[in-house]
Amino acid sequence: MHTPNHASWLNQVECLFGILCRQLLKHGHFDTPQDLAEQMLAYVETRNQTATPFKWTYTGKVVLNA
Repeated sequence: MHTPNHASWLNQVECLFGILCRQLLKHGHFDTPQDLAEQMLAYVETRNQTATPFKWTYTGKVVLNA
């Protein structure tokens, strides 16, 4: 995966956790910590099978590496 100069791998991790929160955690119901873990693992497995690359929409000034 190519990471643009104006982004970092940490931004991508933050995006993934934001998606996880919106799609699973906000609307889910978890009876036990084990249930939460199982649902999160199932979500990640499904997402890995259907994932598409993030579309970067940055249109600002290009930041050059120093």
